[in-house]
Amino acid sequence: MHSDLVSRVAGNIKDIVKTGDRLVVGLSGGVDSVVLLDVLARLARRRRFRLSAIYVNHQLSPDASRWAAFCRKACAARTIPLRVVKVTVRRGNSLEAAARAARYDAFRRLHADHVALAHNQDDQAETLLLQLLRGAGVKGLAAMPLVRIEGRARIEDRGSRVEKKSQSKAKRNLNPQSSILNPKFLRPLLDVPRSEIEAYAKQRGLAWVEDESNIDSYFLRNFLRREVLPVIAQRVPAYRATLARSARHFAEAAQLLDDLALADGGPYVRNAALELSGLRRLSRARARNLLRWFLAGRGVPMPNADRLEEALKQALMAKDDARVCIDLGDHQLRRFAGALHLVAKTAPAPAGFSRRWRGEHKLVLTELSGVLTMKRRRGNGISLARIGTKPATIRTRRGGERLQPDCGRPRRSLKNLLQESRIPPWQRDGLPLLFCNGDLVWAPGIGIACKYQAKEGEPSIIPGWTAAAPSG
Repeated sequence: MHSDLVSRVAGNIKDIVKTGDRLVVGLSGGVDSVVLLDVLARLARRRRFRLSAIYVNHQLSPDASRWAAFCRKACAARTIPLRVVKVTVRRGNSLEAAARAARYDAFRRLHADHVALAHNQDDQAETLLLQLLRGAGVKGLAAMPLVRIEGRARIEDRGSRVEKKSQSKAKRNLNPQSSILNPKFLRPLLDVPRSEIEAYAKQRGLAWVEDESNIDSYFLRNFLRREVLPVIAQRVPAYRATLARSARHFAEAAQLLDDLALADGGPYVRNAALELSGLRRLSRARARNLLRWFLAGRGVPMPNADRLEEALKQALMAKDDARVCIDLGDHQLRRFAGALHLVAKTAPAPAGFSRRWRGEHKLVLTELSGVLTMKRRRGNGISLARIGTKPATIRTRRGGERLQPDCGRPRRSLKNLLQESRIPPWQRDGLPLLFCNGDLVWAPGIGIACKYQAKEGEPSIIPGWTAAAPSG
């Protein structure tokens, strides 16, 4: 039994975990994760990957500190580094879903190549039934894959076809400014029944802890596990393998839908925007599929079917001058310049924001969620001589500002200039504007006022504004 389970896990990770990779086990102290830790500790010596563990304290149970102490002891006995992380679970309709979201957020912040989770074949069967009862679509019914790569629009399952073209595209979608390594999530025990895991633990003399919430049938997963599945097992003993096979079929169908969305919408996607012309040319079903793919590929939790349909309806049918904004939790879907833009929600710029500029080369404007740089040059910038010793200020729009970036044309309202420059409405109020002695000198994306433009060879500064990269 020992060698069988170890060999199976070794086979499952053979083509995924390489020599020198950093692999972190999600350790809860339960039997599944303890067995996974034990098996991977045995394999790490042979395969020469770097193994550590993380315990996520959701702060929901009075026993959480005791479980953390158990995990420390289990890791110390195997000389495995352990990180204990406390998270805050947002209360909502589903405590289980909120805890899962907080846990995965902690996993994503790990500097690791892989995060190994201890889901097993029983968990897969339960997940498929849960998704059916929730009315999930094909992708939801695919349940859990052996491998999931964060930041990709596609989910890989063992044995599925993964095209190099799609891999390259997925890599380009990752946030290049992130310090997070977008770890692969592995489930090396996914094809192992819980009974085999428990047998391994007993034969190895392993200790583990029991979470009291696992026996509470109030939670639907526990109800299925304790009340429903034992009845099914009496008539269909092989239901675990059968449902796992169904999940693989759904995963294959979900992959085909992703491939279709890529073919339908690939040319119409640019970063966090989807051109409306790409949606308009499709049938309603394919348009919905493309919109799902677009959102999923940028890490946005999928809205329910009604919300998705409403988003599509507003995007395609609202009047041209309508400001379409669909709330998607931490993001908004906005229509502008013939495209749907996915915008991360941020705090609005504080009213009356103002900052004195004293010649700094770089200003981190946390209130405006960005960085302003002032590069010294000669010519093609703001004349230092014309600013002189006059007070220079950085502030946001207050209304009525005017600017003359083109010396051959009169001063015009900043509002009109922003509209003509196609700067999205949701960015305009947070732009840092440079003023000198009451004059508007420079606006990002617009230019420098004529009277402040440097002559050729004259000492100058060139301002640059970089907004913080949106999440997702």
